[in-house]
Amino acid sequence: MSRLGMAIDTRKCVGCMDCVVACKTENNLPEGFDRDWITTEVSGSFPNLTMQIRTERCNHCSDTPCVSCCPTGASHIHDFGGVVLVDHDLCIGCKACVASCPYDARYIHPDGYADKCTFCIHRVENGEDPACVSVCPTYCMHFGDLDDPNSEVSKLVASRKSSVQHPAAGTKPNIFYLE
Repeated sequence: MSRLGMAIDTRKCVGCMDCVVACKTENNLPEGFDRDWITTEVSGSFPNLTMQIRTERCNHCSDTPCVSCCPTGASHIHDFGGVVLVDHDLCIGCKACVASCPYDARYIHPDGYADKCTFCIHRVENGEDPACVSVCPTYCMHFGDLDDPNSEVSKLVASRKSSVQHPAAGTKPNIFYLE
């Protein structure tokens, strides 16, 4: 069994938004809606400030509150790589999954169903990287099987200090931010 995930090098991300545009284009997202976004975080006190730019999206968690709260089974874990998906035909738009996500990674599509990042599973199943990874000009995004110790993404997470968003939420996110 594989566990697909990402390692994002926050020292390389420049906030260009190529990943956001690639996602919108690849997935034909409606105007005003995004499955991924850029966040800028400044910390410290002047004059000792640090800034981190990072690309964010669904964390495709291993412990998924969005799946366990779904009354119809529309939110589910795909057999391939543990990717968290939504079956648009089963979704009733109740927003339980939107409320349960600590990453604000879901939204209600204008057609009435919950939508989110899919890691471009349609591409990954064909041996391609997600659209966001494939266009990154700084190569800050790395995608692969976190359970394979020989994969690039596993080696990066093992060799560098990294963090996850909202660790206290207990969701076991599969996106790691390399520091």
